[in-house]
Amino acid sequence: MTTLSIDHVSRWFGNVVAVNDITMTIGPGVTGLLGPNGAGKSTLINMMGGFLAPSTGTVTLDGKPTWRNEAIYKHIGIVPEREAMYDFLTGREFVVANAELQGLGAKAAQKALATVEMEYAQDRKISTYSKGMRQRVKMASALVHEPSLLLLDEPFNGMDPRQRMQLMDLLRRMGDEGRTVLFSSHILEEVEQLAWHIEVVVAGRHAASGDFRKIRRLMTDRPHRYLVRSSDDRALAAALIADPSTSGIEVDLAEGALRIQAVDFGRFTALLPKVARDHGIRLLTVSPSDESLESVFSYLVAA
Repeated sequence: MTTLSIDHVSRWFGNVVAVNDITMTIGPGVTGLLGPNGAGKSTLINMMGGFLAPSTGTVTLDGKPTWRNEAIYKHIGIVPEREAMYDFLTGREFVVANAELQGLGAKAAQKALATVEMEYAQDRKISTYSKGMRQRVKMASALVHEPSLLLLDEPFNGMDPRQRMQLMDLLRRMGDEGRTVLFSSHILEEVEQLAWHIEVVVAGRHAASGDFRKIRRLMTDRPHRYLVRSSDDRALAAALIADPSTSGIEVDLAEGALRIQAVDFGRFTALLPKVARDHGIRLLTVSPSDESLESVFSYLVAA
């Protein structure tokens, strides 16, 4: 069980603060690292992987520092966003070279290439590869020693839909096996499908941590939005609008539903079934309409 710990970490470049006093713990399973461009995600991943020293704070893998600690690379696989490949090599030669750095041979390289479904192009030069193929051969080189921790910076960039699904299935399997997988991404729909846990970084600061639905429910300063269908929408709206837990109710004729803004999440969720029962109204649909990862991320970035 591999655990990566970031403890009050900051990193600055001259007068620019890229990461500002971040603390988080990444454990087994799949974690999504989210943030807008320039939020500090790549800087954070480089410190996690031991490529960059924190200006202050510590990054440790199972209690051991990642910076200037070569021994950790037997346990870490890294897929950087930036290209770091030798175009004159074939895909197989590139992965074999990485296997040999780990004291392994061609058999381990072949297994890794098969895992990412790149055997068909393994003898072509990397210079002929598409962006998606380059991503997959980088993934093979990161997996060649079967690491317990995998760090991926925007791994889905350049992949077609089939390649994305294949990589998502692979990362999901690794998480199910108990490995620790962290990936950064701006493709929120894919993070929503894949990540068990999210960490959000905004302007170099740690903005939120946990399941995105739980994060949304903790945002008491943002009205919660619901789509509600019932046997009598107008009567239900009239009964609810008088309560201070709601700040607005709109009848959506196209949807045949009410769109409700609740300013007191706890009170509203207790009130709705009570009001329906007292007025003899049957609730057909009660659906939060702003608990998607996209909504949560938008709220956090705007905060």
